[in-house]
Amino acid sequence: MASMLILLGLLVNLLMLTDANVGVCNGRLGNNLPSEQETVALYRSNGISRMRIYDPNSATLNALRDTGIELMMDIPNRDLEGLTDPNAARAWVRDNIQRYPNVKFKYIAVGNEVDPDPSKYTSRYKNYVLPAMQNVHNALREVGLDNQIKVSTATYTGLLRDAYPPSQGAFKDNGFAEPIVRFLAENKLPMLANIYPYFGYLGDPNKNLPYALFTAQGTVVTDPNNGLQYSNLFDAMLDAHYAAQARVGGGDVEIVVSESGWPSDNGVEATVGNAGTYYRNLINHVRGTAGTPLKRGRSIETYLFAMFDENNKDGDATEKHFGVFSPNKDSKYGLSFN
Repeated sequence: MASMLILLGLLVNLLMLTDANVGVCNGRLGNNLPSEQETVALYRSNGISRMRIYDPNSATLNALRDTGIELMMDIPNRDLEGLTDPNAARAWVRDNIQRYPNVKFKYIAVGNEVDPDPSKYTSRYKNYVLPAMQNVHNALREVGLDNQIKVSTATYTGLLRDAYPPSQGAFKDNGFAEPIVRFLAENKLPMLANIYPYFGYLGDPNKNLPYALFTAQGTVVTDPNNGLQYSNLFDAMLDAHYAAQARVGGGDVEIVVSESGWPSDNGVEATVGNAGTYYRNLINHVRGTAGTPLKRGRSIETYLFAMFDENNKDGDATEKHFGVFSPNKDSKYGLSFN
């Protein structure tokens, strides 16, 4: 009996590690990127088994047929208003999901980083996120795909009013966040969250680089409210999201890290060395089963941002340098995805 229990434990750990394969976000905002077919081939040759795309790009979807690559696919913010119509959501599912039966869809991200703060450009979409999520989920359920394909939305740390210490995590606007979190909880759906210790580091007056790069020796932060000890900023940020969700009825809603990365140029501590260190340590961390101090004993499904440097990205110059591959398909850091 003891040997059977040991074998069962090893099997469970193996399954958890198998499920912990990291994904990579496939952004296409560049004028020098490989074709969609070449990109999918690069995923396969490097053993990358999960992909995120930011719209239902038909060339990418066709290239993904029969590959077994699990896909997170976004509905762009600009399309959310139309999907507040249930019939439009049914048509969207028909045209972008059912048309590709041999693509392994896993998540639909209904909007990305929509922020209700009136000063933010994306606030114009805030009233469309939940109705679009509900309609797409219902459309998937009508065709029997709701257990296979999970609907969510991609949030980010900018939605939190407090993130330090992690147990103080709280949303700035519960009126926006709470109905979304409760919908996810009621339907056993995950939350998607973009977690960037790089930007957390930039906003940290102490500028603790080892804490951000997973290279700190021992505890850096002890949460005074619960005694939990943090040796890296990624865990602290993620647990702040969990704390915020728990305050609005989502304590059991799993978080999938839908983006995380570090730039290699044009910014403070944006170097090839730091980026390579971050990505390697992130992969090792999320593949394991340590979890976070708040959510122990689990792997953390995580998508690296991004596959390529994108020379047409808007915003700060660093935004163009998050790729783990160069546009010529050379690996920038020699990462292992297997």
